[in-house]
Amino acid sequence: MRKVLSTLLAIVLVCTLAAPMGYAAEKQASLAENASSAIVIERDTGEVLFEKNSHDQLPPASMTKIMTMLLIMEAIDEGSLSYDDKIRTSENAASMGGSQVFLEPGEEMTVTDMLKAIAVASGNDASVAMAEHLGGTEEEFVSMMNDKAKELGLENTNFMNSNGLPAENHYTTAYDLAMISKELLKYEDITKFTGIYEDYLRQDSENKFWLVNTNKLVKFYPGVDGLKTGFTREAMYCLTATAQKNDMRVISVIMGAPTPKERNAQITEMLDYSFSQFKTHKLYERDHILAEVKVSKGDKNQIPVQTSESVSILTKKGESIDDVTERMEIDQQLHAPLAKGDTVGTLYIERAGEVLSETPLVAGDDVMDASWWKLFKNVLSKFNGK
Repeated sequence: MRKVLSTLLAIVLVCTLAAPMGYAAEKQASLAENASSAIVIERDTGEVLFEKNSHDQLPPASMTKIMTMLLIMEAIDEGSLSYDDKIRTSENAASMGGSQVFLEPGEEMTVTDMLKAIAVASGNDASVAMAEHLGGTEEEFVSMMNDKAKELGLENTNFMNSNGLPAENHYTTAYDLAMISKELLKYEDITKFTGIYEDYLRQDSENKFWLVNTNKLVKFYPGVDGLKTGFTREAMYCLTATAQKNDMRVISVIMGAPTPKERNAQITEMLDYSFSQFKTHKLYERDHILAEVKVSKGDKNQIPVQTSESVSILTKKGESIDDVTERMEIDQQLHAPLAKGDTVGTLYIERAGEVLSETPLVAGDDVMDASWWKLFKNVLSKFNGK
């Protein structure tokens, strides 16, 4: 009798453990059935939670603007652009068709309003106006876009314009879009724009323009605060969405869905799957100072070393992280000049000898070349110390 009871208990236990795994496998198999390509990643680690044909080269339509917004946010972060800067609209920018906010030639808008126009209304005219301001010409800005894609290690992306209007040889992949979005989301201010559901431009004029987000999930899915929709006849219905729940942020991409309803439904299913099966364990926020290191021949003797992005560990729900370790490798031969944000080391997160993630560590401050007087005083203090 005891043997029978033990056997029954064992069977119940096995079935209890197997049920969630069976559900997860079944759920994953049904994701993105009506799309050409799809992917879901966890933002901090970049780990792929699900993918379908994610390296297929496809037209991205207005999801192109994710890269445009990334270069805008980088310029703001570097200090070469500010939210209050006025951007003038050229004849070329004002002539853009498709989605637009009807900028007039010569009209000026702040960077804040241009970002709203791009992120919320998908304004092709605003995208080109910003591209021309940052690159001098849109062509030069497109070169900057492609250079950034190469810098990120993306091998299946080539842009021909800044807004995603149909063009020969203009393509990317679901995977590459997820990586560009991952980079964009380092700049937390961006979701203050992409997460807007409705707003207005030119509020104090007769040409007041109502903005309504083309990404309806911003309103209807809790936690969604971006990023960008897309549609052309060639690309069909596309969406790169990001959502955050309980310290876990995921990025989900759909390309080639047949209808906007199907696009939104499939993104929703991928988000539901991710949040139900995985958990993020946050270790450090972006810009967290981990150490102070010496710098030679600089106007400062040492600088803070900080994380270049959020650092987390991703696990299946219920898994422990007790056996995870950290290891820092920092360049011990740092010399001036150094710019804030320059890479000076790497943070490794490991488990049982396996590297789970690598995060660049960056200089937390600028260091200029030391003056001759400072160098002289440094030599004198060393001499006196002896």
